[in-house]
Amino acid sequence: MDRIASFSDDPFDKPPCRGCSSHLTEPYIKCAECGPSPVLLCLQCFTRGFEYKKHQSDHRYEIMTSDFPVLEPGWTAQEEMALLEAVMDCGFGNWQDVAYQMRTKTKEECESHYMKNFINNPLFSSTLLSLKKTKDSRFAEGSIPFKPCDDPPRPIFDSVLSRDMAGYMPARADFMEEFDNYAEWDLKDIDFVDDDSDILHALKLAVVDIYHSRLKERQRRKKIIRDHGLINLRKFQMLERCYPKEVQELYDAMRRFARVVGPTEHDKFIESHAVEFELRREIRRLQDYRKAGIKSFCSAKVYERVGRLREEERRKRTMLNDVLQYIQDGKACQQWLSKQAAIDAGITPAVTTITVSATGRRSAPPLNLTGLPGTEKLNEREKELCQVVRLVPGAYLEYKQALLNECRRQGGLRLAQARALIKIDVNKTRKIYDFLIKEGYITKA
Repeated sequence: MDRIASFSDDPFDKPPCRGCSSHLTEPYIKCAECGPSPVLLCLQCFTRGFEYKKHQSDHRYEIMTSDFPVLEPGWTAQEEMALLEAVMDCGFGNWQDVAYQMRTKTKEECESHYMKNFINNPLFSSTLLSLKKTKDSRFAEGSIPFKPCDDPPRPIFDSVLSRDMAGYMPARADFMEEFDNYAEWDLKDIDFVDDDSDILHALKLAVVDIYHSRLKERQRRKKIIRDHGLINLRKFQMLERCYPKEVQELYDAMRRFARVVGPTEHDKFIESHAVEFELRREIRRLQDYRKAGIKSFCSAKVYERVGRLREEERRKRTMLNDVLQYIQDGKACQQWLSKQAAIDAGITPAVTTITVSATGRRSAPPLNLTGLPGTEKLNEREKELCQVVRLVPGAYLEYKQALLNECRRQGGLRLAQARALIKIDVNKTRKIYDFLIKEGYITKA
């Protein structure tokens, strides 16, 4: 006869009694010889000697109970499980709520027992230390060192892949253009002869020393590129996009200091800031929950769901108000409302007749910018452009800023890059691109 713990105090989680079909409460009996389907009996059916098919009343049995200490006397296994569940539901530190959910212990007893056996326990401390070492080893392997392969790629000269790799030729393990690519020109005419004066001889040696410094700088730059994995630029950019926007800005700002430290230290520095950012964001979220009076994660889920619904409703109302505010023509407003009502009812709205010019192309009147947000930020030429291409000022300002940033970053911008950057009609993109070139906002690459 053994005493075995049942790791759930919910009677609905256990099968019913085989004799009377009632929900089992601890302690109850389990047959040690019948299986694989267990035969469970309540104490009343066990004392009556209940028998069922192959189960006999003289079989060996086990008493299923969790009424025994595990970590220290005075705390049963059932109370240990109840404490862990209460801390999970109420949150660490809310000992008053934990004790209220426990009902058998005070908040001082709950706090002292949890801190002693689950926080300051040497067994758990060693486990956390091993986890920390595993995480450190994983971070140590997070750098992207350059490794030559048996069959390296051979991109075509001046192709997209070749430009992305900064002219690197993997088959030769060298670059198409070196740092200070014409440094050898200063040496081609130098010739050391016996009748050189001391000043001329020293001058030639100084030129050679300068050339040696250029060679060292080339090797230093190559080593930085290989160690930090900068050759595969696309892979480097994909890893950078894995971080949140705030960490990406830090990543971009700290990239210039990567040459001072090694790749492992630099990756650890960025990764530690990413972890710090996540922790701060989680702390702010928990603080917002506490300000809203939320004390359990179940309530937090409901709060988040209701907040998302409220935000969707607010966005719908704002969109409708903006549309009604900026549509000056009452007839057009009624047509728009009728169209939206037809779409909501599942009816295909009637197609509006479009005027066609004599050349066969669709003609649309210039966009009316009266009352549209952002119009006051445009000059007369930009307003004329927005009217012709029928683009609202807010979208134009956003596209303009994106093109300016990209041009500033690359030192120039091509039309194909502009089309890849802003996903709108290609004709509109060309007009915006030509306008910005003409006005001197951007330059061609």
